[in-house]
Amino acid sequence: MGFIKYIRSNSFYGITILLFTLFCLLSTGSIYAQRSVGETNKRIHADGKPISPNLFGVFFEDLSYAADGGLYAELIQNRSFEYAPDDRKDWQPFTAWEYLTKGYGYGTVSVETREPVHPNNPHYIVLKVEDAGQEGVGLINYGFDGIVIRTGEKYNFSIFTRLISGQSMPLSIQLRSKKGDVYGEVTVTADTKEWNKYSAVIEATHNDDSAVLAITAKDKGTLAIDMVSLIPDKTFHGRVNGMRSDLGQAIADLKPAFMRFPGGCLVHGDGLENMYRWKNTIGPVEQRKEQRNIWNYHQSVGLGYFEYFQFCEDIGAKPLPVVPAAVSCQNSGGTWKIGGTGQRGLPMDEMPDYITEVLDLIEYANGPVTSTWGAKRAAAGHPASFHLEFLGIGNEDKQTPEFRERFKLIYDVVKSKHPEITIIGTVGPSPAGEDYELGWKFANENALPMVDEHYYEKPEWFLANTGRYDNYDRKKTKVYLGEYASWGNTLFNALAEAVYMTSLERNGDVVNMASYAPLLARMGHTSWNPNLIYFTGTEVTLTPNYYVQQLFSNNKGDIYYPDIVSFKGTNVAASCVKDSKTGDLILKLVNGGEATVQAQADLSGFRSLNRDATLTFLSGRNEAKENVVPVKTVLRLEKRFTYNMTPHSLSVIRIKSKKIISTYE
Repeated sequence: MGFIKYIRSNSFYGITILLFTLFCLLSTGSIYAQRSVGETNKRIHADGKPISPNLFGVFFEDLSYAADGGLYAELIQNRSFEYAPDDRKDWQPFTAWEYLTKGYGYGTVSVETREPVHPNNPHYIVLKVEDAGQEGVGLINYGFDGIVIRTGEKYNFSIFTRLISGQSMPLSIQLRSKKGDVYGEVTVTADTKEWNKYSAVIEATHNDDSAVLAITAKDKGTLAIDMVSLIPDKTFHGRVNGMRSDLGQAIADLKPAFMRFPGGCLVHGDGLENMYRWKNTIGPVEQRKEQRNIWNYHQSVGLGYFEYFQFCEDIGAKPLPVVPAAVSCQNSGGTWKIGGTGQRGLPMDEMPDYITEVLDLIEYANGPVTSTWGAKRAAAGHPASFHLEFLGIGNEDKQTPEFRERFKLIYDVVKSKHPEITIIGTVGPSPAGEDYELGWKFANENALPMVDEHYYEKPEWFLANTGRYDNYDRKKTKVYLGEYASWGNTLFNALAEAVYMTSLERNGDVVNMASYAPLLARMGHTSWNPNLIYFTGTEVTLTPNYYVQQLFSNNKGDIYYPDIVSFKGTNVAASCVKDSKTGDLILKLVNGGEATVQAQADLSGFRSLNRDATLTFLSGRNEAKENVVPVKTVLRLEKRFTYNMTPHSLSVIRIKSKKIISTYE
């Protein structure tokens, strides 16, 4: 987005360089110079440090309507009539719906639970038509801030019905404007007294950003209705029950190495009954168990574990699921309130079953189709393994004896039965303090392979703490920086994060993974700020922070080289990394200050580098929040060159190897 297409080096230049190199090899002076470079190459090779190939990824949590009304492409809100005051005090099963009676029709509508589609989905609507009148009697759904439709686009509609009385009942399904103009229509006929699913495709004839879906019955009778769904035919990668295409693409364009899901605080939940249990989120959507969202709305779990794994595969990211550590959030019930429950642990007699639940998740992801849970994955449409490598246990949990006891029980069994899985622990919500200290002590005592650090701080904190990981013990537990952000979405915030990210590259041997958080937020429904991507039903707004993350993730390396770029200045940073797969050398130069800074780059220790390079440049006003996008151009470089780092800028210089190999191999 906003990028100029890459301009390739011309072949004539490459031939010229080849002839020049052959000429140099024939002279004594050139041979001496080549030996000097060789010595420098050895020094650079020795100084190079490995960087984790998984360093930059994304973290998805269902807050700020990131799933329902967001990444999940479903356009119907409260499609299964499961909203309740427990979600939000003014919500109930009919929220987002309206009883439709026009043209002198009349009847009744009620919410019932006696004979549901499935016990996990207990509520449904009973529509009784006494007199259909001229236009019928039925229901209207308003979607999430309206239903967005586009001319010529197709929308997959489905509904579960059960005849209670009367003969077969034709139902008119219409896309309408709020005024009642019809923008597309199909008919389905409810014709059985058992629950049955009916599907149809509606083609929109107009554009509308706030359309509604109308379901009308034009015959007398009584009908049960549940699981009303409308999903665009064009989902991300064309997946059934899939993701919104523009949001999915925005995430894919980050080229994340991994995706952590489904949270976050969502995982351990607001009380034990609200913990996120992965088995409730798989299988046919009408059989999944919906529940209250800890962020004070509702989870339909239409975006469940199968869809998470599949989406990771579609964007080329390794899956990193996080399961509860068998304790609830320490803030459950609002611990600052009278009656707040705080952290609670599952009863110890339930722990064997819970540990089995965690083991079953690994089998669901990786097990053969002949295994119990591998067979369920295959039945959902994915016989092959999802290649799970990482598993998080817990999220920001308070380091209590109850937590440590339960974590250790889970950890020991998973480690024993699945040594191939890297287990990630937790050290609280802050970069320092009691939970951080106790968490790290516990991690080192138990030799955890990795722990999850979190922190949200002012941009000045990030600028002042670039040395944070320089002195971490390289032989002990590694770091996953699972949640971090400076408090804001201005360019200055993004550049402070960029300065800090150069230190993550420098310490990529101990910081194995990092992900900005949160990822998505629907405008008008934010639970938390800042976020990486904001959206409405029609628009996706990419922040300066997004472009910084994209430039680092799209230009990652697996070896870090120190002392290649030198400069003097404050709020300034640089890094030099190599991508061994392509042989490219990548310089990142950040200037978050107010003055131009002159940087000196010395690439004389690298041979086989092309003089032609690409420069991707991000710059703007410090306070800018929008319309700050990277621009790509070409550069022609010498082995030693000076680069003026303009104020408020990030420059990424990518230099290709002529042989797609580096000098120090």
